[in-house]
Amino acid sequence: MAEVVLFHHVQGLTDGLLAFADELRAGGHVVHTPDLFDGRTPATIDDGMALVRSIGDDVLDTRVDAAVAELPPGLVYAGFSFGGANAQRLAQTRPGARGALLYDAFVSLSADWSFGPWPPGVPVQVHGMDNDPFFALEGDLDAARELVAAVGPDTAAVFTYPGDKHLFADSSLPSYEPAAAALLTARSIEFLDRLG
Repeated sequence: MAEVVLFHHVQGLTDGLLAFADELRAGGHVVHTPDLFDGRTPATIDDGMALVRSIGDDVLDTRVDAAVAELPPGLVYAGFSFGGANAQRLAQTRPGARGALLYDAFVSLSADWSFGPWPPGVPVQVHGMDNDPFFALEGDLDAARELVAAVGPDTAAVFTYPGDKHLFADSSLPSYEPAAAALLTARSIEFLDRLG
């Protein structure tokens, strides 16, 4: 059994993300789903980005840190897009991470605002569509492949899915792609099972 903290994307803690968390739980894992937006679920990615700007990075970072403050070490950090960046930060900076599941996002380790080096021995999977304008076409996919080249395939894996949808595993959004989402979920549960 793995214990996971799953961070939502800029459209908030949607019913689709809660359903995804339930699928991980059905696989025998503990999943926490903090709500960084106090129940707000913006209708579009643009609306979500506007909400993120209105709340501010410092406040959101404080909320992320508070969400894990009372949890034990040895967590798997997971997140979708905006939430993936939050999960990646914790996996790289909070001692004791057991792993990371990053969906639709990866922050380059060489970016000006990177979180530092990847911690030795912390396994990670990165998932995204191969033509997603926010993931593949803005450099996240290339950065994730650079991570695999740096730390090796025993530590890091990148899975791409055909298409151009962002947030394709959220069943409550129009971007949902059931077949790709099912494969992403199965791979995620297999990853967690290996850690458990």
